[in-house]
Amino acid sequence: MAVSGARSRVLWASDPVWTRGRLVSEPEGSRSAFRRDCDRIIHSTGFRRLKHKTQVFVFHEGDHYRTRLTHTLEVAQIARSIARALGLDEDLSEALALAHDLGHPPFAHAGERALDACMAAFGGFDHNAQSLRVVTRLERRYAAFDGLNLTWETLEGIAKHNGPLTDRDGAVLHGRGGGLPHAIVAHSAVQDLELWSHAGAEAQVAAISDDIAYDVHDLDDGLRARLFTLDELRDLPLVGDVLSEVRALWPDLEEGRIIHEVMRRLITRLVEDVVRESELRAHAAAVRSSYEVRMLGHPLVAFSPAMRTAEAAVKGFLFPHMYRHPRVNRIMDDAQGVIRDLFGHFLANPRDMPSDWHLSDPEPARLARRVTDYIAGMTDRYALDQHARFFDTTPELR
Repeated sequence: MAVSGARSRVLWASDPVWTRGRLVSEPEGSRSAFRRDCDRIIHSTGFRRLKHKTQVFVFHEGDHYRTRLTHTLEVAQIARSIARALGLDEDLSEALALAHDLGHPPFAHAGERALDACMAAFGGFDHNAQSLRVVTRLERRYAAFDGLNLTWETLEGIAKHNGPLTDRDGAVLHGRGGGLPHAIVAHSAVQDLELWSHAGAEAQVAAISDDIAYDVHDLDDGLRARLFTLDELRDLPLVGDVLSEVRALWPDLEEGRIIHEVMRRLITRLVEDVVRESELRAHAAAVRSSYEVRMLGHPLVAFSPAMRTAEAAVKGFLFPHMYRHPRVNRIMDDAQGVIRDLFGHFLANPRDMPSDWHLSDPEPARLARRVTDYIAGMTDRYALDQHARFFDTTPELR
């Protein structure tokens, strides 16, 4: 099923003309509301910092591995393709793809685990919630407001990247640690993002594009880092089939080209499956508006059952072979130590943070969040530089 080419807008697409608006009213001008959201995210400080934040490998492991920025750009490209094929708003899907990792701390999920443990007494740390905090509080670029003043639909999609956070009565859904992240609670006090419902279709597109991008490019990076081999992928559903197909078509092709051909075909298969399954679901549910998408009670944008099984197998392979590989584990254990050290130091010595991060009221929870905001915004390199400034020994993370 081809996914290229424009398609007329479906009734269940989000319409920038009928956006629920911004917290601070602004004239929209010639660009659509969702296009302005994209542009504001691209020009933000948090977006630029993604260039030097880890995806899986720290920055000096090699120039050709993904960073958090290149991952984000790949997610945005996939999201635009799916949104275009489904007749959804491409700008909104792109905005959500561009914003989804703005809250990631340095050193990937190792940094997140470390900050979550450091903040255990104050509600923990969640990078999705931190992304919302970045775009609503921490970016300070505009004269009239803090944050980027994004549309309701974009903020909703950031908050619900992994689906609804509560039930209709406000009870936090199982598996979220018994409470909502502080950033979500704080913003909900001024703007209701309807945390009990699913997000619109464009947000669901951005979320599933994230899965597609990191599944495929983590396989790619893992192969190039020689954490595993092509032959170890032969028994994986979907991946093994594509690998056999490529080898049959080009039996003498060098390994680098085989890897690239396999990865691009995997992305195509995953994207086409999402488009096909989402259209089937939309037809079966007879959805006629973005509101009805939110009220369905289950995702509209999804993999087919067979593809969901194959995609889960990829994640199941990557967890022990890449994310918990001894080489990666050793580096990430050291990285967590860097984050813990910085948190402890700045909590005890808040004046060692830049002057614009100082607080007149050093109330413990507020100070801990201030320190967390500062550390979460760091790049890998800046975190290591700061560690070397205050500690006698700093790991090389190699």
